[in-house]
Amino acid sequence: MQQNQTNAQNQTNIMPQPPTMVSTKDQLYISDMLSWNLMASKKAHFFAGFCQNPELKAALEQAGQMHQRHYEKMLQHLNESPAPNQNNNQPLN
Repeated sequence: MQQNQTNAQNQTNIMPQPPTMVSTKDQLYISDMLSWNLMASKKAHFFAGFCQNPELKAALEQAGQMHQRHYEKMLQHLNESPAPNQNNNQPLN
């Protein structure tokens, strides 16, 4: 019961925008996520090539494509330029 309440709270606390600084721990986790998705995509495609069962082959290809999309979406988010903050561009007096 308590876990359901915690999950509900986590889902409602959505950040309106990303933080201005990424911690080392966050950077390592992002790097891991990219690696996991890329590796999963490659492995699924590799093993699909050995499948004789067409249903299993299609499922592996579909899983590989899903991980490839996740990898590309994360890269897209990381490569987006944040909107310039007007307060940071004003000269100090």
